[in-house]
Amino acid sequence: MSVRESLLAVLTLGPAYGAQLHAELLSRLGHRRDINVGQIYATLDRLGKSALVRDAGATADGLPLYALTPSGTLAAREWLSVVGPGQLDWNEMLDQLLVASSLPGAPFASLLAQHRELWGAPLLRETEPESAQGALAAASEEELRAAALRWLDACEAAAAGTALARPLSESRPRRGRRPAA
Repeated sequence: MSVRESLLAVLTLGPAYGAQLHAELLSRLGHRRDINVGQIYATLDRLGKSALVRDAGATADGLPLYALTPSGTLAAREWLSVVGPGQLDWNEMLDQLLVASSLPGAPFASLLAQHRELWGAPLLRETEPESAQGALAAASEEELRAAALRWLDACEAAAAGTALARPLSESRPRRGRRPAA
């Protein structure tokens, strides 16, 4: 999953604290419900060690804020503008496009076109599958490609009909454990 890249992309909106970034990712990546807040903080620590994020002070109630460094801004812009070669991965496509669609100024249309080109390219097969499982795997690849192209069409239609981009949420996410039932 692209937690690293998604965090960098969301931080292009401005400084944020860990629980806020967690809530932002959950709201922008509706298909992802397996991101835990510990993963966010561990990733922020790694991004800090890589000089992609820096300490940006604290909120009024003492929560540490994170901001992009110039290198982090460059890495976020790169992820938001280029589809990697051979990136035929459903979840990676969803992550990149859902985050990009939610950010003002992100080149969403360009990413859509790049993904369409990638997913629309014919599969190059040397030989026909030799087993029933090979044939099923080949059929699943074709179905996944068709589904990706349909989803890209839906993205294009949604972007044409409404503004998808939004700023960081002002609402404070709940912190701590939920009370026992």
